[in-house]
Amino acid sequence: MSDVAYAPRQAVEPVGINIPSAGLPSPTKTGLELPRRLSFDRWADIGKQLSDISTSSAWCLGDWLAYGMEFFTGRYRRVIEQTGLEYQTLRNYAWVARRFPLSRRRINLSFGHHAEVVALSDPEQDYWLRKAEEVKWSVKQLRREVRASLEERKDLDGTKRQVVEGSPSIPETELSLRIPLEETEACRRAAALTGMQVEEWAINVVTVAARAALEA
Repeated sequence: MSDVAYAPRQAVEPVGINIPSAGLPSPTKTGLELPRRLSFDRWADIGKQLSDISTSSAWCLGDWLAYGMEFFTGRYRRVIEQTGLEYQTLRNYAWVARRFPLSRRRINLSFGHHAEVVALSDPEQDYWLRKAEEVKWSVKQLRREVRASLEERKDLDGTKRQVVEGSPSIPETELSLRIPLEETEACRRAAALTGMQVEEWAINVVTVAARAALEA
């Protein structure tokens, strides 16, 4: 994989919690204990760092699994089982991460924006992400704009063309999914990590899973 995200690339700003207060516990799985005396500016800074971690989590998990898939074949699945993370969700993250090396990820857009166009060619991805960044589209707006543009370029036979000039036509279809009630909340939490609504997330998961299965 020549375009894996963990290959040497331009320097990026690290994300992490750094609270230099004597005796302050580190963040745990159940929360963050803060001192009673904390300045407003420091409190705000901690919130920004937490937000950065939340935003980058899908990317980081995708990069992590992509690394394991390449360098620890046959062993990485055991580690995933020990972490309790959903393997299929991680595979989806990894596929998006591999399609977007660090140099092509747009810091002003969410993982969900990138996942929305992951099935397109590189030039098409860049076109739509640049447009979303310039106009400040949400993930939902990006999906709406892509679909609207495809509708405008319908062929006489009803297939839909990609907006970027010279790109191939992309036919669409409609699928119905039934999710067990006990899995609904897990799906909503996973969707929140990408910044998408659960319906949008489900569409992307199906698409990404299909692509990943074909590449496996």
